[in-house]
Amino acid sequence: MNSIPTYALYGETDGEARQDWLHWETIQARSRLHDYRIAPHRHDQFFQVLYLTAGQAEMTLDGDDHLLLPESIAVVTAGTVHGYAFSTDVRGMVVTLMERDIVGLGLPRPQAMVIHRNCQEVAMALGRLTAEADRPGAGHDLAMRAHLMLLLVALRRADVAATPPQDTGRAAHLVARFRDLVEQQFRLSRRVADYADAVGISHTHLNRLCRQRLGRSALDVIEQRVALEARRQLLFSNLTIKQIGADLGYDDPAYFSRFITRMFGLPPAALREQMRRH
Repeated sequence: MNSIPTYALYGETDGEARQDWLHWETIQARSRLHDYRIAPHRHDQFFQVLYLTAGQAEMTLDGDDHLLLPESIAVVTAGTVHGYAFSTDVRGMVVTLMERDIVGLGLPRPQAMVIHRNCQEVAMALGRLTAEADRPGAGHDLAMRAHLMLLLVALRRADVAATPPQDTGRAAHLVARFRDLVEQQFRLSRRVADYADAVGISHTHLNRLCRQRLGRSALDVIEQRVALEARRQLLFSNLTIKQIGADLGYDDPAYFSRFITRMFGLPPAALREQMRRH
């Protein structure tokens, strides 16, 4: 069985990599060991920020292609399939953190994204975070936590600057909580009522909030997350369609096939062939 490669740091198994809560290195340090090509893979526990300062890179992020130019930043969350083809003159850094530490800060969890503008504050926050990591002194743990929070704030500001204004009230908080739960539990449940109970509101209220703020129903949010993972595995893994369906909670392969056909307009085998052909 050949699933999407899952690494601690690229090319290292979990047993080989240090599990410090922060690791940073230059882009050159690892990419040159792999002829500047990092095949699509994912990390189960890591949150990464790549800051490119020179050269360029072709990046795949959950099947979507991006061109990274100087001053671009890529955010890769745990479980996100990503890969790179770097130019040989590439320069920059990759900062790796534990996803649990990001979630533990209590701030909104950043999404996987590529940022091409308004990156100055993020770059400064990365520099201060790595400088503190390299030179621990009195109050080091507190300083690391503070610098990490400032990095997340900088990422949030850069993301907001590139997107329309959003509501930050209680309704927005409930929807954000729902989306976080979907991210954590989409393999375990596709029932809106289960998520509504966890959020602490009725499923009718949750549906109303999702339609008002996301333009889609709560069930749409759940199914689109399942479909995203199915697409990842069909494109990047050699798992059978039955195995992918089982991983996503579909015991009946025929039911999984109908779901994929409804979401993408093609049955799983045809969708896999089409994506790999292109």
